[in-house]
Amino acid sequence: MGFVVDLIREYGFGIVFLNVLIEQMGAPIPAYPVLVVTGALEGTSMARLGLLTLLAVAAALIADVLWYHAGKAYGHKVLGQICRISLSPDACIRQTESVYGRWGAKSLLVAKFVPGFASIASALAGVVGTPFRTFLLFDTLGALIWVGSAVFLGSLFSTTVQDLLDVLTALGKWGLLLLTVAFAVFLTRKWLQRQRVVRSLKMPRISVGELADLHAQGICPTLIDVREPMLFDMGHIPGAHSWMAGGKKGKAAYENLLPSDQHRHGVVVYCDCPNEISAATVAKRLQRAGFRDVRPLEGGLSAWEAAGLLVEGIPDTVVAARVD
Repeated sequence: MGFVVDLIREYGFGIVFLNVLIEQMGAPIPAYPVLVVTGALEGTSMARLGLLTLLAVAAALIADVLWYHAGKAYGHKVLGQICRISLSPDACIRQTESVYGRWGAKSLLVAKFVPGFASIASALAGVVGTPFRTFLLFDTLGALIWVGSAVFLGSLFSTTVQDLLDVLTALGKWGLLLLTVAFAVFLTRKWLQRQRVVRSLKMPRISVGELADLHAQGICPTLIDVREPMLFDMGHIPGAHSWMAGGKKGKAAYENLLPSDQHRHGVVVYCDCPNEISAATVAKRLQRAGFRDVRPLEGGLSAWEAAGLLVEGIPDTVVAARVD
């Protein structure tokens, strides 16, 4: 443990830069505690604290700008790739879509305080076409708030942090073991939570091939897209209806939109997130509301596109950006 503390003292700035960069790229390696500890070790040196803040903000911006351009170039496909390395991959897309859909680029001001939100929000900004200057302004301010708060807390409670580090150093290998066990418990708890959610939403799926065959036979199930309207407008399966249409959810939202006789071929719900969690959640809700033969689409919109099937509603500006 003493070696780890000495390493932070000696190479703290480099460690912070790499830690922030890796976390903002999507890896579940928290950088905030390292920022607090490094800020505490720098004490009251304003010049050192200022340099630490600039390096951490620069690392965050590098990762965020990369995700922004990836989202702009590859569209919604990149969102799923980010969430696959998240601690909560089944929920991160849906939550980020909801927050960004409501607040837009302003949500970037607090994005970094929410685990898994920052990287996918940056990519989402590119997907929906947020102007780069707007994105960069709010993302920079958000990074300054996030880094600045950690550095400030570290310098403010430097004595307390130093005392804690002294205790861990005195414990030697047991102090390092304590930190390792705490992190392992955190990861295990997240994994168990995810498994409980997946089991609770276990239900029959319909494959892309099966849905395409039904369309070829002239059989058209009711298609429901559970993503946010801004993503629905960026491209959806032909004939799909937005779950968020008019800001309503559930059976009441479809009593006028979807005539009852249109459900005779069943209902297919799709999203664009790992394990179709969002789609399965809505499918369960519709079943409880009285709809029959409701199934999530396995693989969601990404699987539909990967099969080379038509996606309608993609704006020409988005197509041109991806071609470029």
